[in-house]
Amino acid sequence: MASSEFGQRPPLTSPTLHASGGHRLATSRTNVAAHTRRMRRCSGTHRYTSMLYTAEHAGHLPDDIDALKRIIASRDETIARLLSEIARLKRWQYGRSSKRVAELMGQLQLALCDLPIPEQDFDVPAAAKLSDEDAGLEATGTPKVISLRRKPRQLPAHLPRETIVHAPTNCGCPKCGAKMRALGEDVSEMLDYVPDYFKVLRHVRPKLSCSRCAMVVQEAAPSRPITRGMAGAGLLAQVVTAKYADHTALYRQAGIYRRAGIELNRATLASWVREAAELLQPLADALGRYVREGEKIHTDDTPLPVLEPGRGKMRTARLWTYVRDERSAASRAPPAVWYRYSADRKGERPREHLMGYSGILQADAYSGYDALYRDGTIVEAACWAHARRKFYDLYELDHSTIAEQALRRIGALYAVEREIRGQTPDERLSVRQQRCEFLLLSLKAWLEHTLSQISVKSGLAKVIKYSLTHWRALTRYCEDGRIEVDNNTAERAIRPLVLGRRNYLFAGSDAGGHSAAVIYSLIGTARLNGVEPFAYLRAVFERVADHPINHIDELLPWRVVPTEHVEQQAA
Repeated sequence: MASSEFGQRPPLTSPTLHASGGHRLATSRTNVAAHTRRMRRCSGTHRYTSMLYTAEHAGHLPDDIDALKRIIASRDETIARLLSEIARLKRWQYGRSSKRVAELMGQLQLALCDLPIPEQDFDVPAAAKLSDEDAGLEATGTPKVISLRRKPRQLPAHLPRETIVHAPTNCGCPKCGAKMRALGEDVSEMLDYVPDYFKVLRHVRPKLSCSRCAMVVQEAAPSRPITRGMAGAGLLAQVVTAKYADHTALYRQAGIYRRAGIELNRATLASWVREAAELLQPLADALGRYVREGEKIHTDDTPLPVLEPGRGKMRTARLWTYVRDERSAASRAPPAVWYRYSADRKGERPREHLMGYSGILQADAYSGYDALYRDGTIVEAACWAHARRKFYDLYELDHSTIAEQALRRIGALYAVEREIRGQTPDERLSVRQQRCEFLLLSLKAWLEHTLSQISVKSGLAKVIKYSLTHWRALTRYCEDGRIEVDNNTAERAIRPLVLGRRNYLFAGSDAGGHSAAVIYSLIGTARLNGVEPFAYLRAVFERVADHPINHIDELLPWRVVPTEHVEQQAA
């Protein structure tokens, strides 16, 4: 994200980055081994301390049996809570990647908006309802019949064709020697790849001189995306798209270009990214204004490690996302996503970002948002996927029947949402009031009754209290057809940021974080509107330097349709 971007994390034992990859690997192995030994020593010390504590305090235990039972029950609850936390952490740290992805998909119900999901009967056995692997079953539990016959795949018509004719070497009949005539031909197609190539744009400006008065005429030099820079619009768009859309770190891009015979060091690429973000800043500001003009905003945030210059240490900053997407309620307004960077997660950050906004804010239960709701100009809407996730974690831990029942009841709410997706707010509200209000009343009564029957210190009680505490915001979607059942719109907008963070690891500075927010905003909005990011950015870089700032909205993604995008749509 800045010139100080690196391809590896600094070693745990030193703020200095080693130049040798082998030395880094050896240091890393040493650190891991040392950390493992420390954990074992701590574990042994903890067991020894626990035995001493038990022996020392055994004489201070009460003689009353009821008091002893209360102590045992309290310790059992503590042990259960700690085991639950350990199991959750182990599942995410050591579980298979495919399992972790499946859990996340199940928790967030991403299939609700991304994939067609068959109707389900909530009276079928638990295995057919809770397993993400069985998502392909019909409501009756019968597997879908998949045809094994392969259909010929048609390659896109807009791709250039290179025809290679394989004509017989001899036109005479091999049997009788007579001349043969054309009978037809068989055609088959293969998809091939030609590596990307660089080209040099030579701008030639002839000079004309008047033979009578010596007047010299010459066309003005064309604008460049970066003043006095050698990067053309296409190359600049490629560098930016590769990093923020394809998650290719700058040091890896430099290696790719080196193999093509072009020496572009990481510092040069980083400076281009920074200057590209400065060019795009007015467009990001325009996106922010557009998002805040909407009636509803989805928001979320994600951590971003940032390198502290000169110290070699990391601190955690935040990237915030604000999404305007009303398509699920039959709105024709173009969707948009606006990212903001902040050095911390203080509650004042969203207040700064949403200054002047009035409408619905759909978010999780982060306390930093609470101040936004106090004067009533912003209405809180909560996320059922967030509440469901907590029950899902408990179910995965011990297959709790209570957690299973909660998942089934919440799943019934989602079944209604699948039916009304894409309808108008009034139509959605009517169906919700007819079908969901009863389900919600029943769910709340069941949660309250269950809470009264279990220990208040248990993990299940904590999860139930979360839902009941935020019940007003969780059920507000039954009062307004514009509101969604969950905040998955923002969750999906966060996903590319997480993928990018895994590849380039951290931002080199606060300036790099701000640059990332600007570029992610343009790329994310282009994707939401079905516009190919590279083609869009190239079109913008070709125009933005000479474009009037008071007409900057004309360059927003849904108003710029690149040539490549038109060709692909026609195909």
